[in-house]
Amino acid sequence: MDPGPAVDVRGLNKYFGKKHVVRDLSLQVRRGEIFGFLGPNGSGKTTSIRLLCGLLTPDSGSGTCLGFDIARETAAIKREVGYMTQRFSLWEDLTIRENLEFVSRMYGMKNRSRAVSEALENLGLSSRQGQLAGTLSGGWKQRLSLASCMLHNPHLLLLDEPTAGVDPRARRDFWDHINELAGSGITVLVSTHYMDEAERCHRLAYIAYGRLLVSGTSEEVIGSQALAGYEVTGPDLPRYAALLRGLPFPVQVTAFGATLHVVGSDSTALNDLAQRMKKEDSHDWKPISPGLEDVFISLMEKAEEDIT
Repeated sequence: MDPGPAVDVRGLNKYFGKKHVVRDLSLQVRRGEIFGFLGPNGSGKTTSIRLLCGLLTPDSGSGTCLGFDIARETAAIKREVGYMTQRFSLWEDLTIRENLEFVSRMYGMKNRSRAVSEALENLGLSSRQGQLAGTLSGGWKQRLSLASCMLHNPHLLLLDEPTAGVDPRARRDFWDHINELAGSGITVLVSTHYMDEAERCHRLAYIAYGRLLVSGTSEEVIGSQALAGYEVTGPDLPRYAALLRGLPFPVQVTAFGATLHVVGSDSTALNDLAQRMKKEDSHDWKPISPGLEDVFISLMEKAEEDIT
């Protein structure tokens, strides 16, 4: 029998006082997939994640997490979910092993010593198990946090910006672990600001001002916006960018190293502009396919227009 989606919610709303933090959120996360949750700071990602796993109760809306009702069966959800918060939330004056042993007791686990040893081995922490957590670098704290999430063998991992502030190698190693976990059948929902991480997800959702703007595979998300783009090279790009931003039709102008990306939804107008600029000045206009970062900048600009 098909167990259904890992997460299936409809019309979730959450207020903190007068602030409408999550607005009519409807979302499905399939079992066994890596689902990327993207959006700017303050967009409602963390609140949404806490609603999905029963840590917060929605003011309206309904749904399930791993088949359990998110409002009425929160205790059952918490037994099946591993949640990694943005900030390191374990005890810095305990060793790595002591932290994991404490977490295992909180879950009331049997065979705690064996479970802790397996977690240490799986995350490459065995050689450091006697080290105080407070002395670990960001990457090692990240591994410890993931190990604590995995102790009780959850079916769903909720990872809230888990790689923020860690170096590129630690981020790569962390994602290797995530792919291994997904390969074993565990569902992963991960929020991130990094486009290279977003591209490693099976599907994505983008949220801004508490509202879900788009979801799907990276190809579907890019295709849904129907953007055209050019890469521009040449002299005095800051002045040139200011000139382009003053055009009578909207274009998104973003510096990418020694180039500009000029992206817009009116492909005819943008193509005409490129041809005219090639004749009038020394800048080179090369057609490109807009990527996720171009799409998300465009979505953010549209969301700002809608909210103001």
